[in-house]
Amino acid sequence: MQLLREDKAVTIPHVKLLHADAYYARTPVMYEPGIIILFQGRKTGYLGGKTFVYDASQYLLLSVPLPFECETFASREEPLVGLFIGVDTLMLQDLIIDMGDDAQFRPVTPRSSGINAAPLTEELFCAAERLLDIMDKPLDARVLGQAVVREILYYLLQGECGDALYALANRQSHFNQIAKILKKIERQFADNLTIEQLAADVNMSLSAFHHNFKAVTSTSPLQYLKTYRLHKARILMLHDGLNAGTAAMQVGYESPSQFSREFKRYFGISPREDVARVRVPGHNPALQI
Repeated sequence: MQLLREDKAVTIPHVKLLHADAYYARTPVMYEPGIIILFQGRKTGYLGGKTFVYDASQYLLLSVPLPFECETFASREEPLVGLFIGVDTLMLQDLIIDMGDDAQFRPVTPRSSGINAAPLTEELFCAAERLLDIMDKPLDARVLGQAVVREILYYLLQGECGDALYALANRQSHFNQIAKILKKIERQFADNLTIEQLAADVNMSLSAFHHNFKAVTSTSPLQYLKTYRLHKARILMLHDGLNAGTAAMQVGYESPSQFSREFKRYFGISPREDVARVRVPGHNPALQI
């Protein structure tokens, strides 16, 4: 297995190389739906009183976009290296159709949580190694990359977290309905979304919507929307150079002062201090994985 640097990796759809060579303290992050497989290094995720450790023996699966807190353990001598593989829903649905009605595959007790950690099997680890190995070979990456990603999804569907992926692909499940709402929030987070409107979109009562939403995300719909807006505003400031007031308006805040208060309460630092910290050489929290 060859450990690549991010700037040497060939682009494969839905696949990103993860690399860190320093320790990062527990801090809020926003992950898109995907599988995180680490070859070395360790990360710990914190969400709603639960702790998720993922390293060379355990992978992490996020079947919906989730804001949570993350701690990274890495150093120059032993950098963190791994892969993030985004969940392609169409590929997932096609794979489930091919697998058919195999009783071994069908989940008995579907999981409701959008985040799960599970042991990294030998088959899954070997497939991930092959995916890493072809990321410095353009032709191999173009011809074989998606096939290896599909193989990884296949092993995931057969593993401990297969039920979470199956629920995502099952359009009739409560999990899938909440996933649709999360996608709507992703598209329209700056709009004046109401919880009543979101519940009506999936034909749920307010109480059922709150219950199912919290089961998937470990937070309330209102808190999720607020957190999502804060993360988006942070990206606008750190990556696009917007000031705090402009970023606040673009993500749906009417009051810049309210935005600054909620930003500091959530990230533990003011927007101005956060931007200044990024400009310190060798420190870039915005690019944490």
